[in-house]
Amino acid sequence: MTTLFAINLSNLLRRCSIVQTTAIRNYATPKPGGALGSKKKKLGKLGPVVEKKEIPVETDVNKLVNYVCGSNVLKTGQDVKLKPDSEYPEWLWTMHVGRPLTLEEMDPDTKAYWRKLRRMALQRNNKLAKLKKF
Repeated sequence: MTTLFAINLSNLLRRCSIVQTTAIRNYATPKPGGALGSKKKKLGKLGPVVEKKEIPVETDVNKLVNYVCGSNVLKTGQDVKLKPDSEYPEWLWTMHVGRPLTLEEMDPDTKAYWRKLRRMALQRNNKLAKLKKF
């Protein structure tokens, strides 16, 4: 019985060695001019170094009060001149510009309330899905 076990073991080892020798491994080929893992590292592959542009800040008080500074993106022309408050729509002055409202502070009869509720539910479901183990 031990000889039968030895024969089966030798057959198994022979099969494994055949499988190992026939396996093909495709490693990355070295680039011409150097081997993989060479100690020389090339720097400056990111392109030319761009210097930061310093944007001039407007200090003229009259211009700051009467114009929307920075509204002109063209090389020629001038910034948009501010109009009196009566020429702008009334809803502009009632817009909420502070921190975002919580769900309790919002009116349930508005579309924004339901959008926020849906977004919060999606975020909660995504967070719960991340916690599940596969």
